[in-house]
Amino acid sequence: MPVPDLPTLTIFLAATMLLLITPGPAVLYIITRSIDQGRTAGVVSALGVGTGTMFHVAGASLGLSAILVSSALAYSVVKYLGAAYLIYLGIRKFLEKSELEQPTLNGHKSLSRIFRQGVVVNILNPKTALFFFAFLPQFVDPARGTVALQVLFLGLLFVGLGIFSDSAYALVAGTAGHWLKNSAAFLRGQRYFAGTIYVALGLTTALSGSHGKS
Repeated sequence: MPVPDLPTLTIFLAATMLLLITPGPAVLYIITRSIDQGRTAGVVSALGVGTGTMFHVAGASLGLSAILVSSALAYSVVKYLGAAYLIYLGIRKFLEKSELEQPTLNGHKSLSRIFRQGVVVNILNPKTALFFFAFLPQFVDPARGTVALQVLFLGLLFVGLGIFSDSAYALVAGTAGHWLKNSAAFLRGQRYFAGTIYVALGLTTALSGSHGKS
């Protein structure tokens, strides 16, 4: 697989790390999940978000992201589906029964559901697709081989680093959440905290600018 030269790759890694350590909507989603359901749930969410990102990487390498760039309708459909899904997660959280004990994960079934939710949340984020479409080509050199393969390599590298940084956020937030769960007041209000964050993320997504804006 063709790869960039060392200076280009170094700049790409530095830019990627700067972007990843700046919390965005996906990181906020993972932090909320970690505080609400613990470190394991947070890391699984990070893996789900990373898997969802891979779909955007594949789209960028195949040129599918150009559809979202050129079509306001396609962008709007994906954006509002993503917003609706986040709001749905928030409302479902509001409706959960309050428990004065730390929530437990029901084995692989709950973890698989959390993973799938992370995938869906990021797949239905058109700005992720637009980001890769705009960011990755800057580090591609057609003289070094197939452009699509270079985009795929850089995208997968970005995803790997993203999963690592998001998992670190999940571990820290999950640890903080574990301490907070010693508070009965936090246990009573945690579903409202998590639900509010999910709904706020959904509304922010729905009200964000057009596909021509960041």
